[in-house]
Amino acid sequence: MIPKIMNVEAVEDYKIKLNYENGEIKMFNVLPYITGSWYKELYDYGYFKTIHIISDGKGIEWKHGQDIAPHELYEMSIPAN
Repeated sequence: MIPKIMNVEAVEDYKIKLNYENGEIKMFNVLPYITGSWYKELYDYGYFKTIHIISDGKGIEWKHGQDIAPHELYEMSIPAN
């Protein structure tokens, strides 16, 4: 089971920092996802920073509904230093 996201923060180079309820802090690179018309709006860093937690910590999304599956965020992120 994937732990709940307690905090999400946009950081430089189109990465997001995820704090999970189990104490893990991970970094996820969003840049490879910014393709096609659905995600291209994320190139605007001001918009990129509108990321927020949804569904009581079960996911994240941006202001206009772009999201990344919770299992991808958890499994494909790396521990933050």
